[in-house]
Amino acid sequence: MLLHANAKLGLAGRLALVRAVEDGCSLKAAAVAFSVSPATVHRWWHRWLDGGRQPQALLDRSSRPRRSPKLLAAELQERICDCRRETGWGPRLVAGATGIAHSTVWKVLRRHGLSRRARPLNEPSNSYEWPCPGDLLHMDTSRYARFLRPGHRVTGDRSQRSRNWMRPETRVGYDYAHAIVDDHSRVAFVELHNDEKAATVTGFVERALASFADHGIVVKRLMTDNGFSYVNNRSLRELLARHGIRHLTTQPYRPRTNGKVERFHQTMAREWAYGLSYRSHRQRNQALPHWLDHYNRTRPHSSLGDRPPISRVHNVRG
Repeated sequence: MLLHANAKLGLAGRLALVRAVEDGCSLKAAAVAFSVSPATVHRWWHRWLDGGRQPQALLDRSSRPRRSPKLLAAELQERICDCRRETGWGPRLVAGATGIAHSTVWKVLRRHGLSRRARPLNEPSNSYEWPCPGDLLHMDTSRYARFLRPGHRVTGDRSQRSRNWMRPETRVGYDYAHAIVDDHSRVAFVELHNDEKAATVTGFVERALASFADHGIVVKRLMTDNGFSYVNNRSLRELLARHGIRHLTTQPYRPRTNGKVERFHQTMAREWAYGLSYRSHRQRNQALPHWLDHYNRTRPHSSLGDRPPISRVHNVRG
């Protein structure tokens, strides 16, 4: 039950108050006994009588007035709402278009639930998982800026940032993290390269297939986005054809289709790239193999029942 912020009595106290009056206590004596004013006793007693002596009669009523003679006419309110729906403008622009005060427009929009745009409905989750390791691999690339010394994120010193960030010696490029994640087991294979060109992608995929083969995983499908180095890469197409692997691409502007590797990049960035403080990008890159081995062999994965990805790989060759 919602009570007024300054209510002296709750529902139980109001009920005890009217019971005392019913038992013969005067209004003034009840006011003294319950530490309230006689006017308060008078109000609750008459509400009790008007409500048929039911406990619901003692609940708080709405403080909204019964009449609002200065309320804006319904036609003008509808005009404001129509302008908002058609243009999506805020209260100030709607006020300029309708000739009504900005404060009035804001109140009207809030009253009709139009002060904020409705959030688009989220699509229902449609997670999937292939039954066996190797049935589908997800591939994607992420980049990380190189650095020769720790920045303000680690040191907390921002005094040199504005003067040094454009100097040639500080612009040392990016490391491109190429990653492949198995759909069923979540076993990941990652390499760092200087670019994401076609030849680099093909060489990375070839080494990834060899690594999965060492685990006894026979790859059947590979999914990527529609990046140029993926869909227009003849050497990659020939490599996949030799291994009998089908190349799948995601729908444009829909990264959730390739969500497992997208989520892996988030985990890798949080736990490896930005989870520790490094002296330079070289030290960060040296830590990647150790973190990747931890991810595949010991780190609990929530979607696998808190087991590591390697627990889902059945390597019959030992």
